[in-house]
Amino acid sequence: MEQERKFKFSDIGKLLKNSVKAIFEGEFLLRLKIGRYFINIVYVFAVITLTIWISLLIDNTLTKVERGRSVIAEQEAVIARRSYELSSLTRRSGAEKHLEELGSDLKEAEKPPIVLK
Repeated sequence: MEQERKFKFSDIGKLLKNSVKAIFEGEFLLRLKIGRYFINIVYVFAVITLTIWISLLIDNTLTKVERGRSVIAEQEAVIARRSYELSSLTRRSGAEKHLEELGSDLKEAEKPPIVLK
């Protein structure tokens, strides 16, 4: 009758040593007898890598979009100020004369419009 072998804490060191040795020799999957699933393991690794890569690309794209939106908002404010200045230059003298003729105390705006975000 064969004697059953019991687990000992001293076996942990040997187990770890053999596992590390098997990993470096490339035999770890063969020792675990899951070599037939090698293609599936490679496929899952490739899918996970692709998912991480795509998420990084999406993050970079969203960062660029946010930067673009802030630039657009700044440019819209500049355009609003310039269009105000241009429209006030073309109508300013005519409106002031017309208001003076009517006897009004109304004056033109001294400040450009405030852009609310």
